[in-house]
Amino acid sequence: MVQTALWRDRSHAGRALAQQLSSWSHKPKALVVGLPRGGIVVAAEVARQLNLPLASWAVRKLAHPQAPELALGAIAPEGVQIWDEASTRAYRLDAPLRQSIVAEQRRELERRQRLYGDPPAAALRNRPLLVVDDGVATGLTVRAALQSLRLSEPSQLVLAVPVIDRRVADVLRPQLDQLVALAEVDDLWAVGAWYQRFEPVSDRDVLQLMAACSEDRASSGAMAHQRERSDPL
Repeated sequence: MVQTALWRDRSHAGRALAQQLSSWSHKPKALVVGLPRGGIVVAAEVARQLNLPLASWAVRKLAHPQAPELALGAIAPEGVQIWDEASTRAYRLDAPLRQSIVAEQRRELERRQRLYGDPPAAALRNRPLLVVDDGVATGLTVRAALQSLRLSEPSQLVLAVPVIDRRVADVLRPQLDQLVALAEVDDLWAVGAWYQRFEPVSDRDVLQLMAACSEDRASSGAMAHQRERSDPL
């Protein structure tokens, strides 16, 4: 069976996702949390459509050096580390190799936290968090991200994605207040198959998107303030 793409690109998917999240528009204290890098593109569009602030939350896949595309685990802030134990046994990942993989990815995670300006966990406490990614296949990175975000004690934790593997969705739901997905599919082997264009996203792309969202929010706030001042008493 040939997979037919549902969205032109990540921005298109973000606009479609925002339509399903209209109840979040202007929600007090709410924050859209994008998972870098690809998830930031979707999240930026969601944040723009709902007039909400956008933040990044770094998370890193753990993979065998000889099979970098295969996720065996993931790490996230607050010391969160998860492994697919069946896969690690199959790939014979001993303790020293695991430690080496984690150390390398921890450095990259911390670099992204600094570069993208990820908020401290304390800043997320008692806030509704709308976590956005561009799709969920194995679910390892999203699970790690959600686990670390839950440690910050948000008032609400919702995951919103264009596409997700159905079995992974069933695993994630108990960890969430809500899961919003435009498509739940069987045996999701490649998120990119659901997009006509699924280009790599660079650091520069992420920084530009986040800056644009911040500028849009500032402009919208200034216009609202000007209207309030001009309204007759």
